[in-house]
Order: sequence, then structure tokens, then C-alpha cells
Amino acid sequence: MNPFKILYAEDDQTLAFLTRDNLEQSGYTVVHCADGNTCLDQFNRQDFDICILDIMLPKKDGFEIAQQIRKTNTDVPIIFLSAKTLKEDRIKGLRLGADDYLVKPFSIEELLLKIGIFLKRSKHTVAENTIYAVGRYQFDSRNFTVTSENTKITLTQREAELLELFLKNKNVVLKREEILKAIWGDDDYFMGRSLDVFISRLRKILASEANISIENLHGIGFRFSVKS
Repeated sequence: MNPFKILYAEDDQTLAFLTRDNLEQSGYTVVHCADGNTCLDQFNRQDFDICILDIMLPKKDGFEIAQQIRKTNTDVPIIFLSAKTLKEDRIKGLRLGADDYLVKPFSIEELLLKIGIFLKRSKHTVAENTIYAVGRYQFDSRNFTVTSENTKITLTQREAELLELFLKNKNVVLKREEILKAIWGDDDYFMGRSLDVFISRLRKILASEANISIENLHGIGFRFSVKS
């Protein structure tokens, strides 16, 4: 039996039944909720390895749920499932702390693949427990934290993965497609926009470190520059 537990919020009962059935057949334990309030209540009562949230939920929507989750837990991966196809909705979801966004109708195979990637990375990260120096900060890739003498910031899993990739390639130009395939496993247009959001978030986190910058090389990619 797969030991991982999934919190799944979806008010469409037919879709919820089919998705939950497929997840359980793949060995996951699934706690399904049909509205936002129940979802948050379950999250506060139990430990989950990943959250899969519809956006258009009764009582409290997926965006509100993600905001509440991120106030107390920045580690658990969050995947949005939504019929909302506007770029603005996807970007909003990522800015609220989601790690991925699938548009309905989605294939269960793609969802299972993404879940597997997130959970594998979480397990791998815990096993390595690598500490990196980032200027006056220390980055703990196991616990997703960036700390200094007076500051402690907890990253999301995507932010931590991106920062670790940059730190392993300091002062080296990384092409956009290289970054996207390494972190997202794909290099399509939307994933490129997702990357821009996460780059922006890392810049804000490291803004006070004058010797570090994330350079945007137009049409090529990015360089994580560290001045000695």
C-alpha cells in the first residue's frame, strides 16, 4: 500500500468519484471534500502529503484554501484543478503558493505523473539534507528554509527546487528550457510563465543580498550571479 495521503477537494461528484477511484487504485489514501470549509477542517485535523484543489468550490474557493494552507504550511505541495483557463487565474494560483495547475478536462495519467514527481522529490529532498551558503543566508534544502541571523523564510517546494538548481549552477547561464524540464518536466508556454512567477518570488526573498542577483538573459534564460 502506498503510504501517501492526499487531500482532494472537488464539488463535482462524478468527477470526484472517478478521480478518487483512480488515485485509490494507484495505492493512495484519499480524503475527499466537497466544499472549502470541510477541506480546511480536514487539513487542520490530519497530516497530508499533497493537496489537490478545485478552484470553484462552495463556501470557500480553492484560492482561499491555498492562502490558508500557506499560512501554516509552506511545504505541502498544492495542485490546482480548474476549468478556469485564463492566464491570470493560473498566475494567481501560483502566486498564492500553489506548485502546479491542471486545466480541466485533465488526463488522470498526467495527474498521477505530477503527484508522483512531487512526492518523489519530497522524499529525495528529505534524504539529502543539503545546506547551501547563499551570501549571508543559509539554504536548507531539506526543510525548504532560507535563514540569516535575524530572518527565517520558508519556501514552497517549487521555490526550493529552483533555488537549489541555481545554487548548483552559480554564475552559469541556464537556458529556459533546461530549467523548465529540470523542475517541471516540460517546457511549454504556460510552464514558462510559471517559471517567471517563481523567479520573481526568489528575487524578492533575496532582495537584501547585494552580492546575489538572478539575471534575465532575454531569449536565452537566467544566470544566478554571485559576486565574491
